[in-house]
Amino acid sequence: MTFTLDTGTAPLLVSMPHIGTEIPPELHGSYVPRALAVEDTDWHLARLYDQLGRLGASVIRPRYSRYLIDLNRPPDDAPMYPGASNTELCPTRFFTGDALYVAGREPDVQERERRREHYWRPYHDALGAELARIQAQHGYALLWDAHSIRSEIPWLFEGVLPGLNIGTANGASADTRVAAAVAGAAAKYPQVSHALNGRFKGGYITRHYGNPSQNVHAVQLEMCQCLYMSEQPPYAYDEALASQVQPVIGDMMGAALAVCEAMYG
Repeated sequence: MTFTLDTGTAPLLVSMPHIGTEIPPELHGSYVPRALAVEDTDWHLARLYDQLGRLGASVIRPRYSRYLIDLNRPPDDAPMYPGASNTELCPTRFFTGDALYVAGREPDVQERERRREHYWRPYHDALGAELARIQAQHGYALLWDAHSIRSEIPWLFEGVLPGLNIGTANGASADTRVAAAVAGAAAKYPQVSHALNGRFKGGYITRHYGNPSQNVHAVQLEMCQCLYMSEQPPYAYDEALASQVQPVIGDMMGAALAVCEAMYG
């Protein structure tokens, strides 16, 4: 399987599209050696979100690295942030802007199509089907798209990111009450900075599946990795730091669920 889906009992689906670390061995020679360390992974998110079982959430996780296929990009490869540096459906650059592939070994049109059909489409078919199941059972669904990133990446953004970056596609993917509840929960922890629809407004998953008029609300959380791990190799998980931010994440998700229950319960 190219992904795993654990089905829960709550009206909550958590997607972690960038936690995969594998690159098929037959493709290793096409990448520069540095790429095989998959430095731009959303490291340790499954461990950080270990409270999801207690919440009864469904969880979908990929096996393969974003360097193979970016599950949070549209199938037509349209840029998510026009005018800014963007990574592609089949990325060709590190977050530093350096080339991922040996010169002349980048995926061609046929290879990009193969990856889209073999890796991207099954993940999205399963994600969409699970959202539909949740909505049919509960009358509504909350999709939480979980991400993490280094706090400073000049090729992608200027300066230092806020710790917690909440995205609802400028209000298009989730009701304003849901967004306000999530941001309000984050604000209760002033030691962690947060932003709503700042540099990261939500990628393809948030924008495509969020449909408040149909009772489906999608929220992306892009969090700085310095909140729970070392941002330098070997990217070690920091239990002490993580234990401080886990309650914040739990309260943010809980606030969103509580608002949805109040709206539809």
